[in-house]
Amino acid sequence: MDYSSLSGNSNFTFQVVAVPYPGRSHINQMMNLCKIMASRRPSNFLITFIVTEEWHGFLSSEPLPANNIRFATIPNVIPSEIGRAKDFTGFIEAVLTKMEGPVEHLLDQLEQPKPSVIIYDSFLKWVLGVANRRNIPAASFWPMSTTFFSLLHHYESLVENGHLPPNPLEEGDHRVTCIPGVQSIRIADFPKELFLYDASQTVVRATLEVVSLASKAEYLLFSSVYELESPVIDSLKEELPKPIYSIGLAIPSLNVKNGSNDNYFAWLDAQPRASVLYISQGSFLSASSEQLAEIIAGVHDSGIRFFWVAREDISRFQASGGDTGNGVVVPWCDQLKVLCHPSIGGFWSHCGWNSAKEAAFAGLPVLTFPLLWDQYTNSKQIVEDWKIGWRLKRDDGGLVKREEISRSLKRFMDLECDEGKEMRRRAQEIQEICRRATAEGGSSELEIEAFTDNIAKRKSSFLDKVEVIYAG
Repeated sequence: MDYSSLSGNSNFTFQVVAVPYPGRSHINQMMNLCKIMASRRPSNFLITFIVTEEWHGFLSSEPLPANNIRFATIPNVIPSEIGRAKDFTGFIEAVLTKMEGPVEHLLDQLEQPKPSVIIYDSFLKWVLGVANRRNIPAASFWPMSTTFFSLLHHYESLVENGHLPPNPLEEGDHRVTCIPGVQSIRIADFPKELFLYDASQTVVRATLEVVSLASKAEYLLFSSVYELESPVIDSLKEELPKPIYSIGLAIPSLNVKNGSNDNYFAWLDAQPRASVLYISQGSFLSASSEQLAEIIAGVHDSGIRFFWVAREDISRFQASGGDTGNGVVVPWCDQLKVLCHPSIGGFWSHCGWNSAKEAAFAGLPVLTFPLLWDQYTNSKQIVEDWKIGWRLKRDDGGLVKREEISRSLKRFMDLECDEGKEMRRRAQEIQEICRRATAEGGSSELEIEAFTDNIAKRKSSFLDKVEVIYAG
């Protein structure tokens, strides 16, 4: 077990324990929430952030905002040979079966004050039992969209009541209109994994159980701006009798204006305003080799300016024309800072929830290219609900061909296109919603304040009851 350099906890009244799922986007969101909470309650809130030793090595160089947040580590219980992309099902099973014991042991070693709440990633469903056994309130932190949560929450009732077509994979245009708070949604915008009867069902069953258990936690936290998903958030508040908070984007928006010495910013600085397409397909699963060949050819055939984050096999991109006058290919970048750079005019995204939120905050239109799971639903929200994006069209075999890519990119990056102008105007509106929500006195800040106030009042009420018992 490793702690930060706190000398003692005597000045802290409350201790919050955070347990993120061991994945980059999950950890980032949980850490951003904790940083905001730590800055709001610097004098009496201690936040203990639990990660594996491996992840602590990645995170320890990142600055913490104040002296009331620290790391605590557990051993690397997930074998390195089970990397997420190598064996996703094996990784999930390891997370669900091997982390509980070490986390439970660490909790028993924590010094006073006793944790007032455990904030846990909803996918770590076993944390709820750990918290209940110690009489500690649990806050389930859902790291995806509220819309996707509601879709999964109501999925079994959709099946039982016959609201899904008999052959959903063949009827993608069929629309479902009975999910509370969710606008009309195509079957094609459901996660395909729900309809595949193979090894993926292990993940599906685990996820549906995760959603069911999340609704049993003391608190339910959504990584979303209320104004972006208000109908579905309001519906869940009516349905679930518990405090529900939309805590905001949980992205590193406070650091966007900080300077950077990365070389790629020099290239961005030299490009015309809104002329560059940012391309990233996420940090987890990538497109197939065949699809990747079509993407590379389509991008270069289009002639547009591009900034491409290719996390793996960067040599393949560079050999195909990267790092030319029209484009730059990098293995990694500070995504939100790049998205907010004035030369960036659009985002070609796999539609992970973090990327969707960062695009909204940056005020960018999005060309959507979902690959799996919640990304299809996020694409729907971007295109139909927020109206800030276009979908790429796949052929009957599921591929997006280079001709379609080239044609779409030219049109997407054409600032004089009337349809594009409307999409960009709407993106600016969405950006303003996000900026207001995350500003001082905005809805997200108020929700976090309400959550921390609830924690404090709950403990104060508990201590008052204890005093009455002892006095009696």
